[in-house]
Amino acid sequence: MGVPADPEVSVTSRAALSGVLVADFSRVLAAPYATMLLADLGADVVKVERPGSGDDTRAWGPPHAHGEATYFLSVNRNKRSFAADLADERDRARCEELVRRADVLFENFRPGTMDKYGLGWERARELNPGLVYCSVTGFGGGAGAALPGYDLLLQALGGLMSVTGPAPGEPVKTGAALVDVLTGLHAAVGVLAALRHRDATGQGQLVEVNLLSTLLSSLVNQSAGYTLAGAVPGILGNRHPSIAPYEVFEAADRPIVIAVGNDRQFAALCRGLGTPELAADPRFATNPDRVAHVEELAAVLGAALRRRTAARWFELLTPLGVPCGPVNDLAAAVDLAERLGLRPTVAVPEADGAARGAGGAGDGAMDLVRDPIGLSATPPRYDRRPPRLGEHTEEIAAWLDS
Repeated sequence: MGVPADPEVSVTSRAALSGVLVADFSRVLAAPYATMLLADLGADVVKVERPGSGDDTRAWGPPHAHGEATYFLSVNRNKRSFAADLADERDRARCEELVRRADVLFENFRPGTMDKYGLGWERARELNPGLVYCSVTGFGGGAGAALPGYDLLLQALGGLMSVTGPAPGEPVKTGAALVDVLTGLHAAVGVLAALRHRDATGQGQLVEVNLLSTLLSSLVNQSAGYTLAGAVPGILGNRHPSIAPYEVFEAADRPIVIAVGNDRQFAALCRGLGTPELAADPRFATNPDRVAHVEELAAVLGAALRRRTAARWFELLTPLGVPCGPVNDLAAAVDLAERLGLRPTVAVPEADGAARGAGGAGDGAMDLVRDPIGLSATPPRYDRRPPRLGEHTEEIAAWLDS
Protein backbone atom coordinates (compact mmCIF):
# COMPACT_ATOMS: atom_id res chain seq x y z
CA MET A 1 0.00 0.00 0.00
CA GLY A 2 1.01 3.60 -0.55
CA VAL A 3 1.75 6.46 1.80
CA PRO A 4 -1.30 7.57 3.85
CA ALA A 5 -2.88 10.83 2.71
CA ASP A 6 -3.26 12.08 6.29
CA PRO A 7 -0.03 13.85 7.31
CA GLU A 8 -0.70 13.11 10.96
CA VAL A 9 -0.59 9.34 10.37
CA SER A 10 2.89 7.94 10.71
CA VAL A 11 4.00 6.02 7.65
CA THR A 12 5.68 3.49 9.90
CA SER A 13 2.71 2.94 12.25
CA ARG A 14 1.07 -0.48 12.01
CA ALA A 15 -2.63 -0.44 11.29
CA ALA A 16 -4.92 -2.30 13.69
CA LEU A 17 -5.89 -4.97 11.16
CA SER A 18 -2.59 -5.25 9.29
CA GLY A 19 -2.15 -8.81 8.03
CA VAL A 20 -5.89 -9.55 7.89
CA LEU A 21 -7.01 -10.65 4.42
CA VAL A 22 -10.70 -10.20 3.55
CA ALA A 23 -12.28 -12.01 0.59
CA ASP A 24 -15.16 -9.67 -0.20
CA PHE A 25 -17.85 -11.20 -2.41
CA SER A 26 -20.39 -8.55 -1.44
CA ARG A 27 -21.95 -5.69 -3.36
CA VAL A 28 -24.27 -2.69 -2.97
CA LEU A 29 -24.12 -1.14 0.53
CA ALA A 30 -24.44 -3.02 3.83
CA ALA A 31 -21.56 -5.48 3.50
CA PRO A 32 -19.33 -3.18 1.38
CA TYR A 33 -19.66 -0.55 4.11
CA ALA A 34 -18.50 -3.15 6.65
CA THR A 35 -15.53 -4.23 4.52
CA MET A 36 -14.54 -0.60 3.95
CA LEU A 37 -14.42 -0.08 7.71
CA LEU A 38 -12.12 -3.09 8.00
CA ALA A 39 -10.02 -1.80 5.10
CA ASP A 40 -9.71 1.61 6.76
CA LEU A 41 -8.32 -0.20 9.81
CA GLY A 42 -5.64 -1.89 7.72
CA ALA A 43 -7.19 -5.10 6.36
CA ASP A 44 -6.32 -6.11 2.80
CA VAL A 45 -9.77 -6.32 1.18
CA VAL A 46 -10.00 -8.12 -2.17
CA LYS A 47 -13.31 -7.16 -3.75
CA VAL A 48 -14.50 -9.93 -6.08
CA GLU A 49 -16.66 -8.46 -8.87
CA ARG A 50 -18.48 -9.68 -11.96
CA PRO A 51 -16.43 -9.02 -15.10
CA GLY A 52 -17.94 -6.31 -17.28
CA SER A 53 -20.41 -4.85 -14.77
CA GLY A 54 -19.02 -5.24 -11.28
CA ASP A 55 -20.78 -4.01 -8.15
CA ASP A 56 -24.35 -2.86 -8.87
CA THR A 57 -23.61 0.58 -7.39
CA ARG A 58 -21.08 1.33 -10.13
CA ALA A 59 -24.19 2.13 -12.22
CA TRP A 60 -26.10 3.98 -9.48
CA GLY A 61 -25.86 7.59 -10.61
CA PRO A 62 -26.05 10.52 -10.87
CA PRO A 63 -24.20 12.08 -9.21
CA HIS A 64 -20.84 11.12 -10.67
CA ALA A 65 -17.30 12.22 -9.86
CA HIS A 66 -14.02 11.19 -11.47
CA GLY A 67 -16.16 9.51 -14.12
CA GLU A 68 -17.72 7.12 -11.58
CA ALA A 69 -20.89 6.88 -9.49
CA THR A 70 -20.38 8.58 -6.13
CA TYR A 71 -22.57 5.87 -4.56
CA PHE A 72 -19.90 3.26 -5.36
CA LEU A 73 -17.07 5.59 -4.36
CA SER A 74 -18.65 6.18 -0.93
CA VAL A 75 -18.11 2.64 0.40
CA ASN A 76 -15.21 1.09 -1.51
CA ARG A 77 -11.98 2.90 -0.70
CA ASN A 78 -8.88 0.98 0.38
CA LYS A 79 -9.92 -2.12 -1.57
CA ARG A 80 -8.51 -4.05 -4.54
CA SER A 81 -10.85 -5.17 -7.34
CA PHE A 82 -10.56 -8.72 -8.67
CA ALA A 83 -12.82 -9.45 -11.63
CA ALA A 84 -13.92 -13.10 -11.54
CA ASP A 85 -16.83 -15.05 -12.99
CA LEU A 86 -17.92 -17.66 -10.43
CA ALA A 87 -19.45 -19.70 -13.25
CA ASP A 88 -16.01 -19.99 -14.89
CA GLU A 89 -14.00 -22.98 -13.70
CA ARG A 90 -10.63 -21.23 -13.63
CA ASP A 91 -11.99 -18.13 -11.90
CA ARG A 92 -13.82 -20.28 -9.37
CA ALA A 93 -10.62 -22.20 -8.62
CA ARG A 94 -8.86 -18.90 -7.95
CA CYS A 95 -11.68 -17.83 -5.66
CA GLU A 96 -11.34 -21.10 -3.75
CA GLU A 97 -7.65 -20.36 -3.32
CA LEU A 98 -8.54 -16.87 -2.10
CA VAL A 99 -10.84 -18.45 0.50
CA ARG A 100 -8.02 -20.79 1.61
CA ARG A 101 -5.75 -17.81 2.24
CA ALA A 102 -8.30 -15.39 3.69
CA ASP A 103 -8.96 -14.58 7.32
CA VAL A 104 -12.47 -13.26 6.63
CA LEU A 105 -15.05 -13.81 3.91
CA PHE A 106 -18.03 -11.52 3.31
CA GLU A 107 -20.99 -12.35 1.08
CA ASN A 108 -24.49 -10.91 0.74
CA PHE A 109 -26.05 -13.00 -2.00
CA ARG A 110 -29.45 -14.58 -1.56
CA PRO A 111 -29.15 -17.67 0.66
CA GLY A 112 -27.92 -20.67 -1.31
CA THR A 113 -26.08 -18.71 -4.00
CA MET A 114 -22.60 -19.26 -2.59
CA ASP A 115 -23.39 -22.96 -2.06
CA LYS A 116 -24.19 -23.23 -5.76
CA TYR A 117 -20.64 -22.16 -6.57
CA GLY A 118 -19.01 -24.34 -3.93
CA LEU A 119 -18.18 -21.37 -1.69
CA GLY A 120 -20.86 -21.67 0.99
CA TRP A 121 -20.05 -21.85 4.70
CA GLU A 122 -19.72 -25.65 4.95
CA ARG A 123 -17.38 -25.88 1.97
CA ALA A 124 -15.45 -22.77 3.01
CA ARG A 125 -14.76 -24.13 6.49
CA GLU A 126 -13.35 -27.30 4.89
CA LEU A 127 -11.02 -25.18 2.77
CA ASN A 128 -10.04 -23.00 5.73
CA PRO A 129 -10.99 -24.04 9.30
CA GLY A 130 -9.82 -20.69 10.67
CA LEU A 131 -12.04 -18.63 8.34
CA VAL A 132 -14.48 -16.07 9.73
CA TYR A 133 -17.39 -16.26 7.28
CA CYS A 134 -19.85 -13.34 7.37
CA SER A 135 -23.18 -13.74 5.62
CA VAL A 136 -25.39 -10.65 5.31
CA THR A 137 -29.00 -11.20 4.23
CA GLY A 138 -32.19 -9.20 4.13
CA PHE A 139 -34.45 -11.49 6.15
CA GLY A 140 -32.29 -14.44 7.23
CA GLY A 141 -31.79 -17.81 5.63
CA GLY A 142 -35.11 -19.41 6.60
CA ALA A 143 -38.64 -18.48 5.55
CA GLY A 144 -37.50 -15.01 4.47
CA ALA A 145 -34.69 -16.22 2.23
CA ALA A 146 -36.50 -15.37 -1.00
CA LEU A 147 -37.34 -11.79 -0.03
CA PRO A 148 -35.14 -9.11 -1.64
CA GLY A 149 -33.15 -7.09 0.89
CA TYR A 150 -33.53 -3.53 -0.35
CA ASP A 151 -33.28 -0.79 2.26
CA LEU A 152 -36.57 0.90 1.34
CA LEU A 153 -38.40 -2.43 1.59
CA LEU A 154 -36.84 -3.03 5.00
CA GLN A 155 -37.84 0.42 6.24
CA ALA A 156 -41.43 -0.42 5.29
CA LEU A 157 -41.65 -4.02 6.50
CA GLY A 158 -39.45 -3.45 9.56
CA GLY A 159 -41.50 -0.62 11.06
CA LEU A 160 -39.13 2.31 10.57
CA MET A 161 -41.45 4.12 8.17
CA SER A 162 -44.34 3.62 10.59
CA VAL A 163 -42.63 5.99 13.05
CA THR A 164 -41.09 8.35 10.47
CA GLY A 165 -42.95 11.09 8.64
CA PRO A 166 -44.61 14.50 9.01
CA ALA A 167 -47.93 13.25 10.39
CA PRO A 168 -49.98 10.09 11.07
CA GLY A 169 -50.75 8.27 7.86
CA GLU A 170 -47.83 9.86 5.99
CA PRO A 171 -44.90 7.40 6.28
CA VAL A 172 -41.56 8.59 4.93
CA LYS A 173 -38.24 6.83 4.42
CA THR A 174 -35.05 8.22 5.91
CA GLY A 175 -32.85 10.37 3.67
CA ALA A 176 -30.04 7.78 3.65
CA ALA A 177 -30.09 3.96 3.61
CA LEU A 178 -29.74 3.72 7.38
CA VAL A 179 -30.78 0.06 7.65
CA ASP A 180 -27.96 -0.94 5.32
CA VAL A 181 -25.44 1.21 7.20
CA LEU A 182 -26.52 -0.10 10.61
CA THR A 183 -26.34 -3.67 9.31
CA GLY A 184 -22.83 -3.04 8.01
CA LEU A 185 -21.77 -1.75 11.41
CA HIS A 186 -23.20 -4.81 13.16
CA ALA A 187 -21.51 -7.08 10.64
CA ALA A 188 -18.15 -5.43 11.27
CA VAL A 189 -18.57 -5.80 15.04
CA GLY A 190 -19.51 -9.46 14.65
CA VAL A 191 -16.47 -10.16 12.48
CA LEU A 192 -14.11 -8.45 14.92
CA ALA A 193 -15.56 -10.55 17.76
CA ALA A 194 -15.12 -13.72 15.68
CA LEU A 195 -11.52 -12.77 14.87
CA ARG A 196 -10.84 -12.35 18.58
CA HIS A 197 -12.23 -15.86 19.15
CA ARG A 198 -10.19 -17.21 16.21
CA ASP A 199 -7.00 -15.69 17.62
CA ALA A 200 -7.68 -17.41 20.95
CA THR A 201 -8.75 -20.84 19.62
CA GLY A 202 -7.61 -21.07 16.01
CA GLN A 203 -11.18 -21.78 14.95
CA GLY A 204 -13.26 -19.69 12.57
CA GLN A 205 -17.02 -19.37 12.71
CA LEU A 206 -20.10 -18.25 10.80
CA VAL A 207 -21.28 -14.69 11.45
CA GLU A 208 -24.86 -14.08 10.32
CA VAL A 209 -26.42 -10.62 10.17
CA ASN A 210 -29.73 -9.68 8.57
CA LEU A 211 -31.29 -6.32 7.87
CA LEU A 212 -34.64 -6.98 9.59
CA SER A 213 -33.14 -8.09 12.90
CA THR A 214 -30.71 -5.18 12.80
CA LEU A 215 -33.53 -2.69 12.27
CA LEU A 216 -35.65 -4.11 15.09
CA SER A 217 -32.68 -3.83 17.45
CA SER A 218 -31.86 -0.33 16.22
CA LEU A 219 -35.38 0.93 16.95
CA VAL A 220 -34.26 0.73 20.61
CA ASN A 221 -36.80 2.61 22.76
CA GLN A 222 -39.54 2.23 20.17
CA SER A 223 -39.15 -1.55 19.94
CA ALA A 224 -38.73 -1.88 23.73
CA GLY A 225 -41.92 0.11 24.24
CA TYR A 226 -43.71 -2.57 22.24
CA THR A 227 -42.02 -5.70 23.62
CA LEU A 228 -42.18 -4.53 27.25
CA ALA A 229 -45.38 -2.48 27.40
CA GLY A 230 -47.32 -3.45 24.30
CA ALA A 231 -47.19 0.12 22.99
CA VAL A 232 -47.26 0.28 19.20
CA PRO A 233 -45.71 3.64 18.31
CA GLY A 234 -46.94 5.78 15.46
CA ILE A 235 -45.76 8.79 13.51
CA LEU A 236 -45.16 11.87 15.65
CA GLY A 237 -43.53 14.00 12.99
CA ASN A 238 -40.49 15.66 14.50
CA ARG A 239 -41.70 15.18 18.06
CA HIS A 240 -40.44 12.66 20.59
CA PRO A 241 -42.88 10.24 22.28
CA SER A 242 -41.34 10.74 25.72
CA ILE A 243 -39.62 14.17 25.81
CA ALA A 244 -40.83 17.76 25.30
CA PRO A 245 -39.93 20.17 23.85
CA TYR A 246 -38.04 17.98 21.42
CA GLU A 247 -39.00 19.00 17.90
CA VAL A 248 -38.57 21.43 15.00
CA PHE A 249 -39.88 24.99 15.26
CA GLU A 250 -39.97 27.85 12.78
CA ALA A 251 -37.60 30.70 13.57
CA ALA A 252 -37.83 34.04 11.75
CA ASP A 253 -35.96 32.74 8.72
CA ARG A 254 -35.78 28.93 8.78
CA PRO A 255 -36.42 25.86 10.95
CA ILE A 256 -34.62 25.35 14.26
CA VAL A 257 -34.46 22.27 16.48
CA ILE A 258 -35.03 22.50 20.24
CA ALA A 259 -34.02 19.26 22.00
CA VAL A 260 -34.63 19.79 25.72
CA GLY A 261 -33.93 16.64 27.73
CA ASN A 262 -34.57 17.71 31.35
CA ASP A 263 -36.22 20.33 33.54
CA ARG A 264 -33.02 22.31 34.05
CA GLN A 265 -32.59 22.74 30.32
CA PHE A 266 -36.24 23.77 30.00
CA ALA A 267 -35.80 26.47 32.64
CA ALA A 268 -32.74 27.74 30.74
CA LEU A 269 -34.74 27.79 27.51
CA CYS A 270 -37.48 29.83 29.13
CA ARG A 271 -34.95 32.36 30.44
CA GLY A 272 -33.30 32.61 27.03
CA LEU A 273 -36.64 33.21 25.33
CA GLY A 274 -37.54 35.91 27.85
CA THR A 275 -40.43 33.86 29.23
CA PRO A 276 -39.12 32.55 32.59
CA GLU A 277 -42.64 32.15 33.94
CA LEU A 278 -43.21 29.15 31.66
CA ALA A 279 -40.90 26.99 33.79
CA ALA A 280 -43.25 27.40 36.76
CA ASP A 281 -46.46 26.89 34.78
CA PRO A 282 -48.06 23.69 36.13
CA ARG A 283 -48.66 22.51 32.57
CA PHE A 284 -44.94 22.61 31.82
CA ALA A 285 -43.16 22.23 35.18
CA THR A 286 -41.94 18.66 34.61
CA ASN A 287 -41.21 16.61 31.51
CA PRO A 288 -44.32 14.41 31.91
CA ASP A 289 -46.39 17.60 32.21
CA ARG A 290 -44.85 19.00 29.03
CA VAL A 291 -45.46 15.77 27.11
CA ALA A 292 -49.10 15.79 28.26
CA HIS A 293 -49.53 19.40 27.09
CA VAL A 294 -47.21 19.33 24.07
CA GLU A 295 -49.59 21.17 21.73
CA GLU A 296 -50.01 24.10 24.12
CA LEU A 297 -46.27 24.16 24.78
CA ALA A 298 -45.46 24.14 21.06
CA ALA A 299 -47.78 27.08 20.44
CA VAL A 300 -46.16 29.20 23.15
CA LEU A 301 -42.59 28.35 22.17
CA GLY A 302 -43.31 28.72 18.47
CA ALA A 303 -44.56 32.28 18.94
CA ALA A 304 -41.42 33.19 20.89
CA LEU A 305 -38.99 31.55 18.47
CA ARG A 306 -40.42 33.34 15.45
CA ARG A 307 -39.07 36.63 16.82
CA ARG A 308 -35.43 35.93 15.84
CA THR A 309 -33.43 34.03 13.22
CA ALA A 310 -32.31 30.46 13.78
CA ALA A 311 -28.65 31.51 13.85
CA ARG A 312 -29.36 34.18 16.46
CA TRP A 313 -31.23 31.75 18.70
CA PHE A 314 -28.33 29.31 18.35
CA GLU A 315 -25.96 32.06 19.55
CA LEU A 316 -28.21 33.03 22.47
CA LEU A 317 -29.40 29.66 23.73
CA THR A 318 -26.33 27.45 23.31
CA PRO A 319 -24.27 29.25 26.02
CA LEU A 320 -27.20 28.69 28.39
CA GLY A 321 -26.89 24.94 27.94
CA VAL A 322 -29.98 24.59 25.72
CA PRO A 323 -29.53 21.92 23.01
CA CYS A 324 -30.62 23.66 19.82
CA GLY A 325 -29.52 24.41 16.28
CA PRO A 326 -30.69 25.31 12.79
CA VAL A 327 -31.64 22.57 10.33
CA ASN A 328 -28.52 22.45 8.13
CA ASP A 329 -28.18 21.08 4.65
CA LEU A 330 -25.25 18.73 4.03
CA ALA A 331 -22.95 21.54 2.89
CA ALA A 332 -23.59 23.45 6.11
CA ALA A 333 -23.16 20.27 8.17
CA VAL A 334 -19.72 19.59 6.65
CA ASP A 335 -18.79 23.24 7.19
CA LEU A 336 -19.83 22.98 10.85
CA ALA A 337 -17.68 19.87 11.33
CA GLU A 338 -14.74 21.71 9.78
CA ARG A 339 -15.24 24.74 12.03
CA LEU A 340 -15.36 22.44 15.06
CA GLY A 341 -12.00 20.95 14.07
CA LEU A 342 -13.41 17.48 13.28
CA ARG A 343 -11.75 17.34 9.84
CA PRO A 344 -14.70 15.55 8.23
CA THR A 345 -13.10 14.76 4.88
CA VAL A 346 -9.85 13.20 3.76
CA ALA A 347 -8.02 13.28 0.43
CA VAL A 348 -7.57 9.67 -0.69
CA PRO A 349 -4.71 9.26 -3.20
CA GLU A 350 -4.41 7.13 -6.28
CA ALA A 351 -3.05 3.69 -5.39
CA ASP A 352 -0.21 4.10 -7.86
CA GLY A 353 0.31 7.81 -7.25
CA ALA A 354 -0.79 8.71 -10.79
CA ALA A 355 -3.21 11.57 -11.33
CA ARG A 356 -6.54 11.18 -13.09
CA GLY A 357 -8.87 13.67 -14.69
CA ALA A 358 -12.62 14.30 -14.45
CA GLY A 359 -13.24 11.97 -17.37
CA GLY A 360 -11.54 9.09 -15.56
CA ALA A 361 -7.83 9.69 -16.09
CA GLY A 362 -5.79 12.31 -14.45
CA ASP A 363 -6.92 14.24 -11.33
CA GLY A 364 -5.33 12.49 -8.45
CA ALA A 365 -6.74 12.37 -4.96
CA MET A 366 -10.47 12.51 -4.20
CA ASP A 367 -12.14 13.91 -1.09
CA LEU A 368 -14.16 11.33 0.83
CA VAL A 369 -15.77 11.43 4.25
CA ARG A 370 -13.28 10.47 6.95
CA ASP A 371 -13.70 7.25 8.93
CA PRO A 372 -15.35 8.34 12.20
CA ILE A 373 -13.27 5.97 14.35
CA GLY A 374 -10.34 7.61 16.10
CA LEU A 375 -7.51 5.38 17.34
CA SER A 376 -4.51 6.96 19.03
CA ALA A 377 -1.98 4.22 18.20
CA THR A 378 -3.40 2.57 15.06
CA PRO A 379 -5.47 5.21 13.22
CA PRO A 380 -7.44 4.47 10.06
CA ARG A 381 -5.52 4.48 6.78
CA TYR A 382 -6.50 6.09 3.49
CA ASP A 383 -4.08 4.42 1.12
CA ARG A 384 -6.23 3.51 -1.88
CA ARG A 385 -8.98 5.25 -3.82
CA PRO A 386 -12.02 3.06 -4.64
CA PRO A 387 -10.79 0.69 -7.35
CA ARG A 388 -11.71 0.65 -11.00
CA LEU A 389 -13.47 -2.54 -12.02
CA GLY A 390 -10.89 -5.35 -12.27
CA GLU A 391 -8.03 -2.93 -11.63
CA HIS A 392 -6.02 -5.48 -9.62
CA THR A 393 -7.09 -8.68 -11.39
CA GLU A 394 -3.73 -9.50 -12.93
CA GLU A 395 -1.69 -9.03 -9.76
CA ILE A 396 -4.17 -10.95 -7.62
CA ALA A 397 -4.48 -13.76 -10.17
CA ALA A 398 -0.71 -14.11 -10.35
CA TRP A 399 -0.52 -14.26 -6.55
CA LEU A 400 -3.29 -16.89 -6.33
CA ASP A 401 -1.68 -18.98 -9.08
CA SER A 402 1.72 -18.98 -7.37
